[in-house]
Amino acid sequence: MYNRYGGVRHLFAALDLARDKLYGYIKPIKKRTQFLEFCRYLRTLCPAQVRIAVVCDNFSPHLTTRKCWRVGDRATASNVEIAYTPTNSARLNRIEAQFAAPRYLTLDGTDHTTHKEQGSMIRRYVIWRNRHADDQDLQEVVDRANVA
Repeated sequence: MYNRYGGVRHLFAALDLARDKLYGYIKPIKKRTQFLEFCRYLRTLCPAQVRIAVVCDNFSPHLTTRKCWRVGDRATASNVEIAYTPTNSARLNRIEAQFAAPRYLTLDGTDHTTHKEQGSMIRRYVIWRNRHADDQDLQEVVDRANVA
């Protein structure tokens, strides 16, 4: 029997298609507040005049942004567009294939004793991935995930 003492952790991630860079951080909960926090972080990565498109799946913290006019107003004021993939179409979001690589290259076959240890592995993976975006093994994993 497997128990998750201390709960799970959630990875907020974004893929900059122009630079082929992955950005992300880990939080103990994934609600609208943390999602908006992450969106504010993404806005700091580019000059304000550069329009950012954030593609979201139908996970509930993302959907609440449709219902909250403050989110839409803030996005418009920040030159950010929030786009949603259709239900059951997560594969339309290009970052989904990127999640296969840390599972395969970093997490499979491991047994981290703490969330801190696992988070450290994921952060090290993101750093490695951004330095080696053209790595053949990485590309094979991502390409397989894109086809699936």
